[in-house]
Amino acid sequence: MGNLVCGGAMLQCSFGVAPSSLMVLPTNRVMTSMPIANIMDNKPMVNILPFGMCNSMSNPTVAAATAAKLGVFTPMPCVPVVAAPWAPGSPTVLVANMPALNNTSKCMCNWGGVIQVVQPGQMTIQVP
Repeated sequence: MGNLVCGGAMLQCSFGVAPSSLMVLPTNRVMTSMPIANIMDNKPMVNILPFGMCNSMSNPTVAAATAAKLGVFTPMPCVPVVAAPWAPGSPTVLVANMPALNNTSKCMCNWGGVIQVVQPGQMTIQVP
């Protein structure tokens, strides 16, 4: 069983250099001490904040900066680009008519990074 994820959870991207926080808006209307997240809380710069610098050569800004420095790898500021919801979510627990987000769910950035939950924001509520 995984832990239910709520606002303030710590996230990490495999190509980011720093952790980030998950921001969950109170539109889901289900709360612990913070709003509880569902799989659709995947909007870049709204729910998923930047992870410091990006190290992915798939990111056009990193590729352009590296080319400008004649092939010397140059990380650039992270701007997450997420097209798909978190997966898999909790199949039996719904939050705002969508599967609840648990700490085993992952999300893919379009630049190749895997975004995962490092700390779920609370440790008392468990979901499958």
